[in-house]
Amino acid sequence: MQLGVHLPLMEFGDEGQSLERIRGTAEAARDSGFAAVSANDHFLFSTPWLDGLTALTSVIEHTGDLELATTISLAALRGPVPLAKSLTAIDLLSGGRVVAGVGPGSTHRDYDAVGIDFEGRWRRFDDAVRLLRSLLRGQAGEANESFAAPDEPLAPPPTRPGGIPLWIGSWGSPAGLRRVARLADGWLASAYNTTPEEFAAARSTLSEQLEAEGRSSEGYPNALVTMWTWVTEDRAEADRVVRERLAPILGRDPDELSARLCIGGADHCLEVLGGYAAAGCQRIHLWPLGDERPQLELIGSTILPQLS
Repeated sequence: MQLGVHLPLMEFGDEGQSLERIRGTAEAARDSGFAAVSANDHFLFSTPWLDGLTALTSVIEHTGDLELATTISLAALRGPVPLAKSLTAIDLLSGGRVVAGVGPGSTHRDYDAVGIDFEGRWRRFDDAVRLLRSLLRGQAGEANESFAAPDEPLAPPPTRPGGIPLWIGSWGSPAGLRRVARLADGWLASAYNTTPEEFAAARSTLSEQLEAEGRSSEGYPNALVTMWTWVTEDRAEADRVVRERLAPILGRDPDELSARLCIGGADHCLEVLGGYAAAGCQRIHLWPLGDERPQLELIGSTILPQLS
């Protein structure tokens, strides 16, 4: 199983946001054996949030041959044409290393910020994905109820042969997995909204849905994203990080988070990650809760070798 890392687009304390912090994370991931760096998307959040597409662009020269992924980008809000234009530019500038992970988003605040009805997000998201999929393949696509389409393919085209892969985020609902099977090139699950057992069950359902769509489930790509991470052998420190740093930001029960996430000693983290590996997860994107470079270097030297 491979590991990726989320770029630090948010603050957990007073560390601030800077190009140095973003690039340092990317360099640590590159040098520590990670497979990808990724960026999430919010317009508004409970703490300051740096724009993900801009952050990905800023680290292109610092990532070697790592994949550059959005995990996820708000396709229904950004719009398929502007989003495709940005992703294609990053793909070209990186030499064809982009994976476009998209989702509808799960908070009213992002929709309210741009004046779009949250309750209608699913229809709008489906319309966005259909058009975005065509644009990322170098085609013009067709207009639909929600979005206009260009009268010719966007130029320059994607660099990767066959276009940019489009993955869809789903927490594992039947409707979400049907959407993945119907429209996507890969599936993104949410680490703090599932368990290895639930992931395995959803993966089995997805295989059935893929077969129903006439698509092979063999080797179908998947990844687990937003695996909040803090590696420490100090149990009190791990508990403090969950209760004081993470739970208030997410508004979630700290005890539930502790059990699901890679927060604690190396053995605990290996148990969590290994459970997902056994469930068929191919890649997990970690998100260190601060101190990104030392955390990634520690993971690269103590945990990653045992997952190979």
